[in-house]
Amino acid sequence: MTDILNTKTTLRAEDLGNFIGTENWYKHSIYRRLLYTDGIQYVAEHGGAYWLIYKIFAAQYENINLPEQEFQVWKLCVNEDTSAILTCHDGDYNWQHEETITFTDFPLKEITFYFCNNVLLLPSEY
Repeated sequence: MTDILNTKTTLRAEDLGNFIGTENWYKHSIYRRLLYTDGIQYVAEHGGAYWLIYKIFAAQYENINLPEQEFQVWKLCVNEDTSAILTCHDGDYNWQHEETITFTDFPLKEITFYFCNNVLLLPSEY
């Protein structure tokens, strides 16, 4: 059995552009009405980022403004000190959500997701 703490992430930014559309739809174990795509599954699996899906989906219920936004752009920016900022805007840079993450081992400096029609996806899958 593989030790989760010793697994290495294999996420590379250049691989994400290969996802165009999706063949599978994934349901979150807690937020069952929200879906995500093959590209997001890849990021979660290869970047150790299931927590990021959870954060974005939880915000749909916790932030009163988000359910009103049909289209959302989510961006995670990782700082040199391993903290990060997770932000969301409506596509026109009307900021809807900002959250500080005190520690992350996410392997990329930044990543952007889209959320629309209750589906989380990579920009290349839009």
